[in-house]
Amino acid sequence: MCQWFKGKGGYVLGFLACFGIVALALAIQVHYNLEPCPLCISQRIIFMSLGVLFLVHAFVQPKSWLSTGLVVVEVLTALGGAGVAIRHWWLQVHKDEIIADCGVGFDYMFENFPLKKALTLVFRGTGDCAAIDWTLLGLTLPQLGLISFIVFGSYGVFLFRARRCSR
Repeated sequence: MCQWFKGKGGYVLGFLACFGIVALALAIQVHYNLEPCPLCISQRIIFMSLGVLFLVHAFVQPKSWLSTGLVVVEVLTALGGAGVAIRHWWLQVHKDEIIADCGVGFDYMFENFPLKKALTLVFRGTGDCAAIDWTLLGLTLPQLGLISFIVFGSYGVFLFRARRCSR
């Protein structure tokens, strides 16, 4: 088992899992005719970024400084994703306190506002970010995202350490 994680396989699996989650989110969106909020889109972007980091890490020498740097960036990316998921979850929990405003779309924000302003609007969330449109086993999408980000951050550390195990 350890041998498999010493090679590229574990990182490729992480890459596929990250993009698989994005594909699943898109499938849920299409099947249930849902419109993703800015925080949903942000989480998808973070999952894809994490997937790319796993893929890059697959081709890096295990004991190099680059490998150490990549695992740090993977964990920080997963923590950033967890932060976005927590904010999204918080908005859902406090939906009665939020003015129900659909706000402007993700594309509109980045096309018509400076980057700093657009990012502020994305992370503030809107009324549609507070809506709970879909659940799985009683868990909302941000809760599932939070669990996934924690798992991926832990998985990145596991892979990094597994590459050092003895034969």
